[in-house]
Amino acid sequence: MTKYLIEGGHPLHGTIEISGAKNAAVPIIPAALLVDGVCRIENVPQISDVTLILQILRELGADVRTINRTTVEIDCSHIRNRQVPYELARKIRASYYLVGALLGRFGWAEVPLPGGCNLGGRPIDQHIKGFVAMGAEVDVRNGLIYAQVPGRGCLAGGQVYLDIVSVGATMNIMLAAVLAEGKTELSGAATEPEIMDLVCVLQKMGAIISVDVDRTFRIEGVKELQGYTHTSLTDRIEAASWASAALATHGDIFVKGATQPEMMTFLNVFRKIGGEFDITDKGIRFWHPGGDLKPVAIETDVHPGFMTDWQQPLVVALTQANGLSIVHETVYENRFGFTKPLVEMGATIQLYRECLGSLPCRFRQRNYKHSAVIFGPTPLTGRDIDVPDLRGGFSHLIAALAAKGPSNVQGISLIDRGYADFRGKLEALGADFD
Repeated sequence: MTKYLIEGGHPLHGTIEISGAKNAAVPIIPAALLVDGVCRIENVPQISDVTLILQILRELGADVRTINRTTVEIDCSHIRNRQVPYELARKIRASYYLVGALLGRFGWAEVPLPGGCNLGGRPIDQHIKGFVAMGAEVDVRNGLIYAQVPGRGCLAGGQVYLDIVSVGATMNIMLAAVLAEGKTELSGAATEPEIMDLVCVLQKMGAIISVDVDRTFRIEGVKELQGYTHTSLTDRIEAASWASAALATHGDIFVKGATQPEMMTFLNVFRKIGGEFDITDKGIRFWHPGGDLKPVAIETDVHPGFMTDWQQPLVVALTQANGLSIVHETVYENRFGFTKPLVEMGATIQLYRECLGSLPCRFRQRNYKHSAVIFGPTPLTGRDIDVPDLRGGFSHLIAALAAKGPSNVQGISLIDRGYADFRGKLEALGADFD
């Protein structure tokens, strides 16, 4: 279905099980390109982004077998093509990981510029810097990334410094470096849990990677890698989204599979707002305890800071907090576009170009509205909504579930990019929708 008619104003109650993390699975799958042999991935989310990346591997010649609902096996022993299909790659942001994997193993790749949600410029210059430092020639023209090692040789270890801490560039450069000759030093890197999950996969494959406390990765290239079996992380973004839904709707949700270590920063903020949670070995229960929610000031940041993908669903809950909340977005310059429908539903949200945080960020004096002030509590009223992107779309659904009256939410397929069995989970929580 591409739209839901939601009758809001009803608390969400019940148990749902979160899926494997999209941001972990989509780089782990291309890692299979680095080996001749079978790679087995468990806890794979059933989402359209994963379907697309697996389809791309099939088009390149990989044998992809679905073992069960959340387990796949990939054999890249007979890759026959290094040209990634345009029509598939343009539908997914994570297609850029194919550059690092193909370049690392074969010495050349031709990959369309990635698609995905419009959250700002999201340039790939940091990725290219890493490939060039390892001896590749990279040209971007006519919507394509052409990358090759002169003479179709092997990449060589190099020194790479990321001017901007980038999750995607960190992973992509690692994929390229594990088969390079010599050592690669990658500094200024990101260290998100999903990155460390990829490090675990590459180590299982035979890679040698060390991580220093100053965000420096040291990768010693090896001659060959082997297949792996790996269980992917559960999705901390999905867990936080359902937690925010519990707050916004005065609900009580047990999120099976949610884990504390990856969510510690979110849990601190959730508690400051006034939400309650209980951590068990099987998951985390989130609930609204009654009474007023409290306003907070948040700055998004790279790990271990407050994740940018957490702020959008939480902003919906903050519209119901008693007082003035501030969110300073430092990762994506265009992340607050989702607030316009919230204002039309009755929220009081003002956007500012200034850095309303403890420190100026890279967007200051660049004319981007990257700070939000939310005043609450304000009642929300249902309305027609067009989903703008993956995370913003989930936030709009939370708002519709919290609002009084019906909301017609169009573009649900965008949400399917990152959330598996979304309809089934809404049904399990007692949501009133069709």
